[in-house]
Amino acid sequence: MEGDTFSGLGNGTQLDGKVMQTFQKSFVQVQNILDQNRLLINEINQNHESKIPDNLNRNVGLIRELNNNIRRVVDLYADLSGSFTKSMDASSEGDSSGMRSDGKAGQKRNRNG
Repeated sequence: MEGDTFSGLGNGTQLDGKVMQTFQKSFVQVQNILDQNRLLINEINQNHESKIPDNLNRNVGLIRELNNNIRRVVDLYADLSGSFTKSMDASSEGDSSGMRSDGKAGQKRNRNG
């Protein structure tokens, strides 16, 4: 995948394969945490409905784990946002030369008339 580009952003911006791999890895991590959170929430709800004291005490730890997972998701999204911004900045700096990604001049001629 190295050296691949992604131009699906609609504005002609291209991201290299390494950047896309980083995004993909982060999104997989986020999805795994969200899947784990769904299981935690189900267990918390079952424990709450049971009203069994031991289960209610267990919920304290489960809720802490859920909160920590939410913090991890927020951190991952913050990192993704920063990485995306950096890649867009680097991409726009590359475009400022007047060259398009295909190596041809990107400047338009003005027509009189």
